[in-house]
Amino acid sequence: MMPRTLQLSDGATVRMVEAGRGQPLLLIHGVGMRAEAWEPQLNALSAHHHVIAVDMPGHGASSPLPADASLPDFVAWAARVVEALGLGPVDLAGHSMGALVAVGLTIERPDLVRRLALLNAVHRRSPEARAAVAARADEIARGEGDNEAPLIRWFAPNQLVIRNKVARWLEGIDPQGYATAYRAFAEGDAVYADRLGEIACPTLVLTGDGDRNSSAQMSHEMADAIALGRALIVAGHRHMVN
Repeated sequence: MMPRTLQLSDGATVRMVEAGRGQPLLLIHGVGMRAEAWEPQLNALSAHHHVIAVDMPGHGASSPLPADASLPDFVAWAARVVEALGLGPVDLAGHSMGALVAVGLTIERPDLVRRLALLNAVHRRSPEARAAVAARADEIARGEGDNEAPLIRWFAPNQLVIRNKVARWLEGIDPQGYATAYRAFAEGDAVYADRLGEIACPTLVLTGDGDRNSSAQMSHEMADAIALGRALIVAGHRHMVN
């Protein structure tokens, strides 16, 4: 895996890790993560693809977006990334918040996306779930976020090694970048929900059967709304199927 820095048209920089040659595959991680969260996919898929994992704005070594950025701002950022790479259309995969970004990019810029994979995507949260994630966004904005609670939600007890790695990423993340992304995530589950039918490319929607917040029902509803959509539920996993 080779890290490098990409310069965008607006002057921002994006840290990325890439491996392999072939059809380009762009990977966008979730809130609190970094490009290395895709290490298993970088290793497995680089045999036949040019795999590119990016640090999301305000994560890792990527430039942040403004503090009031919303999901469409992250989508516009992703479009600038693909354009700067000059490799489009790309195969695109997003995890959690990255899945919301991937949905938006595919809808707003279908010319940039060839195929789509959505991992642990959220879709039309219940009022109770929306209130809970909004409350956590408020806590993070105040610097009061508890990292232990999401780790319990995300990982099964037998995933201790990767759990500890992610815990270190959360401890070292830029607080403002984390808060901005989490707010966009909290408010983003319905932004493109009514437009899923506009997605024309083959789309895989998958989650873990133990993921209560990105549920199997959500994955099936998203796949059903997309003409070439297919849902896959992974047994024995929670929020980190990647």
